[in-house]
Amino acid sequence: MSEHARIGIVTVSDRASRGEYEDKGGPAIEAELGKILLSDWEAVGVVVPDEPAQIESALMDLADNEKCCLIVTTGGTGPAPRDVTPEATEAVCHKMMPGFGELMRAESLKVVPTAILSRQTAGIRGRSLIINLPGNPPAIHDCLMAVFPAVPYCIDLLEGPWLETDADYCPSFRPKHAAKKSPTQS
Repeated sequence: MSEHARIGIVTVSDRASRGEYEDKGGPAIEAELGKILLSDWEAVGVVVPDEPAQIESALMDLADNEKCCLIVTTGGTGPAPRDVTPEATEAVCHKMMPGFGELMRAESLKVVPTAILSRQTAGIRGRSLIINLPGNPPAIHDCLMAVFPAVPYCIDLLEGPWLETDADYCPSFRPKHAAKKSPTQS
Protein backbone atom coordinates (compact mmCIF):
# COMPACT_ATOMS: atom_id res chain seq x y z
CA MET A 1 0.00 0.00 0.00
CA SER A 2 1.43 3.40 -0.96
CA GLU A 3 1.35 6.54 1.13
CA HIS A 4 -1.47 8.94 0.27
CA ALA A 5 -0.24 12.30 -1.08
CA ARG A 6 -2.04 15.59 -0.53
CA ILE A 7 -1.43 18.24 -3.16
CA GLY A 8 -2.49 21.84 -2.68
CA ILE A 9 -3.79 23.77 -5.68
CA VAL A 10 -4.06 27.53 -5.19
CA THR A 11 -5.76 29.74 -7.75
CA VAL A 12 -4.77 33.37 -7.28
CA SER A 13 -7.37 35.62 -8.93
CA ASP A 14 -9.39 38.60 -7.75
CA ARG A 15 -12.25 37.83 -10.16
CA ALA A 16 -12.35 34.07 -9.54
CA SER A 17 -12.30 34.62 -5.76
CA ARG A 18 -15.36 36.89 -6.12
CA GLY A 19 -17.16 34.40 -8.40
CA GLU A 20 -17.04 36.77 -11.40
CA TYR A 21 -14.76 34.52 -13.42
CA GLU A 22 -14.61 30.74 -13.79
CA ASP A 23 -11.44 29.28 -12.29
CA LYS A 24 -9.77 27.52 -15.20
CA GLY A 25 -6.25 27.34 -13.77
CA GLY A 26 -6.98 25.19 -10.72
CA PRO A 27 -8.97 22.59 -12.68
CA ALA A 28 -6.25 22.57 -15.38
CA ILE A 29 -3.60 21.78 -12.74
CA GLU A 30 -5.74 19.03 -11.23
CA ALA A 31 -6.41 17.49 -14.66
CA GLU A 32 -2.73 17.63 -15.59
CA LEU A 33 -1.67 16.03 -12.29
CA GLY A 34 -4.27 13.33 -12.94
CA LYS A 35 -2.43 12.47 -16.17
CA ILE A 36 1.05 12.71 -14.64
CA LEU A 37 0.62 10.82 -11.36
CA LEU A 38 -0.02 7.12 -10.89
CA SER A 39 0.24 7.44 -7.09
CA ASP A 40 -2.75 7.81 -4.82
CA TRP A 41 -3.25 11.54 -4.26
CA GLU A 42 -5.86 14.05 -3.19
CA ALA A 43 -6.25 17.65 -4.38
CA VAL A 44 -6.82 20.34 -1.77
CA GLY A 45 -8.04 23.37 -3.72
CA VAL A 46 -8.20 27.01 -2.65
CA VAL A 47 -9.13 30.20 -4.53
CA VAL A 48 -7.78 33.48 -3.13
CA PRO A 49 -7.63 37.09 -4.34
CA ASP A 50 -4.39 38.77 -5.42
CA GLU A 51 -3.67 39.86 -1.85
CA PRO A 52 -0.27 38.95 -0.35
CA ALA A 53 -1.61 38.19 3.14
CA GLN A 54 -4.32 35.86 1.80
CA ILE A 55 -1.92 34.07 -0.55
CA GLU A 56 0.61 33.64 2.27
CA SER A 57 -2.10 32.38 4.63
CA ALA A 58 -3.31 29.81 2.07
CA LEU A 59 0.23 28.56 1.39
CA MET A 60 1.04 28.27 5.10
CA ASP A 61 -2.24 26.47 5.82
CA LEU A 62 -1.70 23.96 3.00
CA ALA A 63 1.89 23.29 4.08
CA ASP A 64 1.58 23.40 7.86
CA ASN A 65 -1.97 22.21 8.58
CA GLU A 66 -3.13 20.29 5.50
CA LYS A 67 0.32 18.63 5.21
CA CYS A 68 0.46 18.94 1.41
CA CYS A 69 3.75 17.61 0.08
CA LEU A 70 3.33 19.70 -3.07
CA ILE A 71 1.53 23.01 -3.48
CA VAL A 72 1.00 24.39 -6.97
CA THR A 73 -0.24 27.93 -7.56
CA THR A 74 -1.71 29.43 -10.70
CA GLY A 75 -1.94 33.11 -11.49
CA GLY A 76 -0.37 36.30 -10.23
CA THR A 77 3.10 35.71 -11.72
CA GLY A 78 3.24 38.55 -14.25
CA PRO A 79 4.48 42.14 -14.00
CA ALA A 80 1.10 43.81 -13.30
CA PRO A 81 0.79 45.70 -10.00
CA ARG A 82 -1.58 43.07 -8.50
CA ASP A 83 0.62 40.11 -9.53
CA VAL A 84 2.15 39.24 -6.15
CA THR A 85 2.21 35.43 -6.01
CA PRO A 86 6.04 35.13 -6.21
CA GLU A 87 6.50 37.64 -3.38
CA ALA A 88 3.95 35.79 -1.21
CA THR A 89 5.69 32.50 -1.99
CA GLU A 90 9.10 33.90 -1.09
CA ALA A 91 7.68 35.31 2.16
CA VAL A 92 6.59 31.88 3.42
CA CYS A 93 9.43 29.70 2.09
CA HIS A 94 12.53 28.72 4.05
CA LYS A 95 14.50 27.85 0.90
CA MET A 96 14.04 29.10 -2.65
CA MET A 97 14.42 26.78 -5.64
CA PRO A 98 15.23 29.15 -8.54
CA GLY A 99 15.87 26.38 -11.06
CA PHE A 100 12.13 25.72 -11.34
CA GLY A 101 11.34 29.26 -12.51
CA GLU A 102 14.35 29.32 -14.82
CA LEU A 103 13.28 26.10 -16.54
CA MET A 104 9.61 27.13 -16.82
CA ARG A 105 10.56 30.43 -18.46
CA ALA A 106 12.98 28.70 -20.84
CA GLU A 107 10.27 26.20 -21.85
CA SER A 108 7.62 28.90 -22.25
CA LEU A 109 9.95 31.03 -24.39
CA LYS A 110 9.80 28.27 -27.00
CA VAL A 111 6.10 29.09 -27.37
CA VAL A 112 5.71 32.83 -26.74
CA PRO A 113 8.26 35.67 -26.50
CA THR A 114 6.37 37.31 -23.62
CA ALA A 115 7.31 34.40 -21.34
CA ILE A 116 10.26 36.55 -20.28
CA LEU A 117 7.69 38.62 -18.33
CA SER A 118 6.81 35.66 -16.12
CA ARG A 119 8.12 35.65 -12.56
CA GLN A 120 7.32 32.06 -11.56
CA THR A 121 9.38 30.71 -8.71
CA ALA A 122 9.44 27.76 -6.36
CA GLY A 123 10.48 27.17 -2.79
CA ILE A 124 10.37 24.91 0.23
CA ARG A 125 8.29 25.44 3.35
CA GLY A 126 8.94 22.68 5.88
CA ARG A 127 8.25 19.46 3.98
CA SER A 128 6.28 21.13 1.19
CA LEU A 129 7.46 22.09 -2.28
CA ILE A 130 5.63 25.18 -3.56
CA ILE A 131 5.66 25.86 -7.32
CA ASN A 132 4.19 28.95 -9.00
CA LEU A 133 2.64 28.35 -12.42
CA PRO A 134 1.16 30.83 -14.87
CA GLY A 135 -2.62 31.23 -15.13
CA ASN A 136 -3.05 30.11 -18.75
CA PRO A 137 -4.05 26.39 -19.03
CA PRO A 138 -1.79 25.60 -22.03
CA ALA A 139 1.13 27.26 -20.20
CA ILE A 140 0.25 25.26 -17.07
CA HIS A 141 0.69 22.08 -19.12
CA ASP A 142 4.01 23.21 -20.64
CA CYS A 143 5.45 24.33 -17.31
CA LEU A 144 4.36 21.25 -15.34
CA MET A 145 5.75 18.93 -18.02
CA ALA A 146 9.07 20.81 -17.88
CA VAL A 147 9.60 20.68 -14.11
CA PHE A 148 7.66 17.64 -12.94
CA PRO A 149 10.40 15.10 -13.77
CA ALA A 150 12.33 16.55 -10.79
CA VAL A 151 9.36 16.91 -8.42
CA PRO A 152 9.11 13.31 -7.08
CA TYR A 153 12.79 13.23 -6.09
CA CYS A 154 12.48 16.66 -4.45
CA ILE A 155 9.52 15.33 -2.43
CA ASP A 156 11.67 12.29 -1.49
CA LEU A 157 14.39 14.62 -0.20
CA LEU A 158 11.75 16.43 1.89
CA GLU A 159 10.75 13.03 3.37
CA GLY A 160 7.35 13.17 1.72
CA PRO A 161 5.26 10.43 0.12
CA TRP A 162 6.53 8.43 -2.85
CA LEU A 163 5.16 10.02 -6.03
CA GLU A 164 5.10 7.78 -9.06
CA THR A 165 4.56 9.27 -12.49
CA ASP A 166 3.24 7.74 -15.69
CA ALA A 167 6.56 7.10 -17.47
CA ASP A 168 4.86 7.25 -20.87
CA TYR A 169 3.37 10.68 -20.18
CA CYS A 170 5.85 12.41 -17.86
CA PRO A 171 8.79 10.29 -16.72
CA SER A 172 10.38 11.33 -13.44
CA PHE A 173 14.05 11.10 -12.59
CA ARG A 174 15.52 9.68 -9.42
CA PRO A 175 19.19 8.80 -8.90
CA LYS A 176 19.88 5.07 -8.93
CA HIS A 177 20.52 5.14 -5.15
CA ALA A 178 17.03 6.54 -4.43
CA ALA A 179 15.09 3.47 -3.34
CA LYS A 180 11.34 3.37 -2.94
CA LYS A 181 10.28 3.64 0.70
CA SER A 182 8.36 0.79 2.21
CA PRO A 183 4.91 1.63 3.67
CA THR A 184 6.37 1.40 7.18
CA GLN A 185 9.03 4.06 6.52
CA SER A 186 8.09 7.67 7.19
